Amino acid sequence: MLTPKNILIAGSSGMVGKHLLQICLDSNEVRQIILLSRKSTTYKHSKIQEIIVDDFLNYDSIAPILNHIDIVYFCIGVYTGNVERDLFKKITVDYPVALAKIVLANSATSKFILLSGAGADRTEKSKMMFAKDKGMVENKLYQLFNNNFHSARPGYIYPITKRQEPNFMYTISRIIYPVIKLFGKKYSITSLELAKALFVLGMQSHQQTSFENEELIALTTTI
Repeated sequence: MLTPKNILIAGSSGMVGKHLLQICLDSNEVRQIILLSRKSTTYKHSKIQEIIVDDFLNYDSIAPILNHIDIVYFCIGVYTGNVERDLFKKITVDYPVALAKIVLANSATSKFILLSGAGADRTEKSKMMFAKDKGMVENKLYQLFNNNFHSARPGYIYPITKRQEPNFMYTISRIIYPVIKLFGKKYSITSLELAKALFVLGMQSHQQTSFENEELIALTTTI
């Protein structure tokens, strides 16, 4: 029997992160879950240790707690157009890289699973902010973790729990989701399917670094 893992989740209150947290809570493959949160949550469970983080660029004060982390799931993100360009890059690139460095310093064999996005451009030449920054952070994390880094690149993520959509395009996408789904597995995935795929990426060994939408859906059949 495999030794249960110590998990760290950044972004457990988000659309995908909350499903991932529940999967980890239900799994016998998970021993402990450290949640990095900006505000205190209502999660209460013997597996959970919640840490309130004031600055997602500085983790020095919590470094001792990050010993023996097996898997990091980074699900923090921001929608294009919702914040200024500098803040978008800060959240998309600087936040996960800062966390990656402190985790590696304390848990050298850990894995890092990033919720990225379709179109991430690892040449970093794209004129689209989203594609360039997602590609940039994938490159930086791969340089740190090598084959212990994996990125998930979903297309449209359909939230199975109704929510206040972040912008007009997501409102329209939710309405026409049945049509989007007809185009096949390359273009959309549900929030729960994506959470399952992220979990599998952490628990299983893969040589492949980046996983596109269709490949993420295929991973859900192994859970």
